[in-house]
Amino acid sequence: MSTATFERGYSALKEQIDTSIASYLQSCVHCGMCADACLFYTETGNPKYTPIYKLGPLKKVWEQEYTLLGRLKVKWGWSKPLTDADLAEWKEYVYDSCTMCGRCSMVCPVGNDLVYMIRKTREGLAAAGHAPEGLIGATTRAVKIGSPMGVKWPAVLAQIKHVEKSTGLQIPVDQANVDYLVLMSSMEVMNFPEYMEAIAKIMKSVGKTWTISSEAFEATNSGIQIGASDIAKEIVSRIVNAAEKLQVKTVISPECGHAYMAIRWEGPNLIGRPFKFKVQHILEILDDLRDQGKLKVDGTLEEARLTFHDPCQIARRGGVLQQPRNLLKMVAKNFVEMEDHGQMNWCCGGGGGVSAIEESHELRTTVFKRKKSQLDALKVEKLVTACANCRIIMEEGMEAYQMEMPMVGLTEMLAEHLPETT
Repeated sequence: MSTATFERGYSALKEQIDTSIASYLQSCVHCGMCADACLFYTETGNPKYTPIYKLGPLKKVWEQEYTLLGRLKVKWGWSKPLTDADLAEWKEYVYDSCTMCGRCSMVCPVGNDLVYMIRKTREGLAAAGHAPEGLIGATTRAVKIGSPMGVKWPAVLAQIKHVEKSTGLQIPVDQANVDYLVLMSSMEVMNFPEYMEAIAKIMKSVGKTWTISSEAFEATNSGIQIGASDIAKEIVSRIVNAAEKLQVKTVISPECGHAYMAIRWEGPNLIGRPFKFKVQHILEILDDLRDQGKLKVDGTLEEARLTFHDPCQIARRGGVLQQPRNLLKMVAKNFVEMEDHGQMNWCCGGGGGVSAIEESHELRTTVFKRKKSQLDALKVEKLVTACANCRIIMEEGMEAYQMEMPMVGLTEMLAEHLPETT
């Protein structure tokens, strides 16, 4: 690693320290409550996974650059400057063992947003060349190809033709002046094409117009995950440009927690202006349609005992809490809640780009014990969620622990219960 590269990383860290971060670091009371809220700590017992500890490089830069005591410590030799080796060591803490789920921020007694600071720390590590190879590859593909998984438009088009043949419904592409522009994650295109089929059936049932853009179908933002704001801005801009070109009323974020946060909450800040359209998660759209009396089901309820996994970015960070429960009540006869649910639900273990990091696989499997214990306590027969990444990670976890349990996306589940006449 060259000195110049480390200097870029150090400068990036220094630039991230705004008044909010300075006040957060200054006000930390070292209570350790964030540790008990983090599944990487609770499932391993290793103090190095304490959320506040993961902010070591950011804290050191703040102290040594912006506090009198910190500068004096460096001058007198009581505090060593940050090094490239420090950044290399912290890659495990900032990337591999943090899904940026936000549970630690929820319990901080002084209101510190640790997720915000982790995001800023990733900016420094990425600039210094210490991002994980998996995220570097995903980000490179997102920039060059348009998708972190390398999915190109012909692959989407092939899925569209498959859904059209299966359902007899037309999948509109690049249609202007429609109600909705529907985004998807690569995982939904390749792993869960039933999501696109469910959207087609539901839109037909409720009489809404919609489209997919050939120029911006991908909702995932690898720039945010890796910690590169310039790349994050470029990816968001593709969606904004497509939505404004087609003059759509609303952009629908898919069953992907990260995508919802990236386009709805981070998007306007990244491009530096408000959107000319509305952004809603698919569950918000479906619940609005339910409330308007447009989304109807055939009255046949799921008999299986089932529960709902709240994706962190959708529920805890995005506030979409009651909507999935309203929708589940339409089709589920035996729905039960996990002990920790809603805002305080436990992460699947693979958010924040962790699912793309090969080195984190063993750790992800270890921390899945928390979700396993939640499911074992309920003795449920089916698991419902609203995030494609959560589905993949939890399927991996259940396979590792030999748990046999079907899992389904909520949008897909609702589509299966539409009136037969539609």
